[in-house]
Amino acid sequence: MSKKVLITRDSTSDLPAEIIEKYNIKTVPLGITLGDKTYRDGVDINPDFIYEYHKEHGILPKTSAANIAEMVDFFAPLAEEGNAIVHFTISSKMSSTYQNSLIAAEDFEDIYVVDTANLSTGEALLIMKAAELAEEGKSAKEIYDEITSLVNFVDASFVIDNLEYLHKGGRCSALAALGANLLKLKPCIQVKDGSMGVCKKYRGRFMQTLEEYVNDRLGDYSDIDLDRVFVTHAGCDEEIVTGVVNLVKEAAPFKEVIVSRAGCTISSHCGKDTLGVLFIRKSPLQ
Repeated sequence: MSKKVLITRDSTSDLPAEIIEKYNIKTVPLGITLGDKTYRDGVDINPDFIYEYHKEHGILPKTSAANIAEMVDFFAPLAEEGNAIVHFTISSKMSSTYQNSLIAAEDFEDIYVVDTANLSTGEALLIMKAAELAEEGKSAKEIYDEITSLVNFVDASFVIDNLEYLHKGGRCSALAALGANLLKLKPCIQVKDGSMGVCKKYRGRFMQTLEEYVNDRLGDYSDIDLDRVFVTHAGCDEEIVTGVVNLVKEAAPFKEVIVSRAGCTISSHCGKDTLGVLFIRKSPLQ
């Protein structure tokens, strides 16, 4: 008799609660440290608290991976119940989460750790594919093999309205931030080969740049898997999110458009007004 397959993840994948519940996905939270206190991402802290704390104190949080011992403690009860596990992590180039999970998994049988080479709902796209394969009765090894072959097909990008968080987090120089803000530049950050980089700079009002961004990403959808797309944001105004969702629906005939709120880890680095459109391509990114 084959084992039941559980899909597990770290908290950086920004999956909506209803999807987590639907597929019974188990989550290990990353650490979020503000001042002298460390919280658990999505458990006892949320992005709005981070924004308020930064507004009041001018301090950004530090994020930390689950360590090896925490990963062992996470896997142990699930494995003891006789489950096979496919576990998903943020890119190994962005965090030690993958390496820690891989080492912890060595203590158990039938735990497969996927380096998504991505973040946020770039991870979520792979997780949902895996959950569907599990429902079809595929084994953990079969799911792992199929999903790892899809990693380079994920198209993950987002536009940042304000560079303050990137600047304060050491990811953007003061001069670059000042120049961008004065010129109303909005960088588009794309994940490629497991790392983030600027792929284009837009100019103008945020919604105006998002219209151009959606057209750039989806204008020719012949190479896009139209099963689903995520519109993921870090606390943008509702009218902006709704406007982008409508633009996405007009641009390409996706079967499913999922709106997701970015969690603490992503919000800590990018700031409040950040929005991305994420999907899977039919061919790998070049």
